Amino acid sequence: MDMIKTLKALNNEKRLQILEWLKEPENNFPPHNDVPGFEQGVCVSNIQDKLGLSQSATSQYMSMLEDANLVISTRIGKWTYYRRNDDAIQQFGEHLRDNL
Repeated sequence: MDMIKTLKALNNEKRLQILEWLKEPENNFPPHNDVPGFEQGVCVSNIQDKLGLSQSATSQYMSMLEDANLVISTRIGKWTYYRRNDDAIQQFGEHLRDNL
C-alpha cells in the first residue's frame, strides 16, 4: 500500500464523501436501470450527479481514489461502475493503528 497516495486521496472532503456513500450505496444512490443491485458498484454518472461536479472533476476524483486502491472500477458497456475496496481500506486503517 502506498501510504502517500492513500493520504493524498483522502485529503479532500468530496473524495471522503464518495467513500462514505459507497459504503452503503443502496442508501445513497438510486437503483440502476441496466445493472440490477450494486454488486458491480455505482455508475459514475450517479456519483457525478450526487457530487454536483463536472464530469472531468468527478473522473479525476475517481481516478485518484482508484490509483490509491480505495475503489475498484468495472466497465460495463460505455459506463464505469465503482465500489469500495474494503480490504484495502481495512489494511490502511490497520497500518495507521500499528505504525503511527
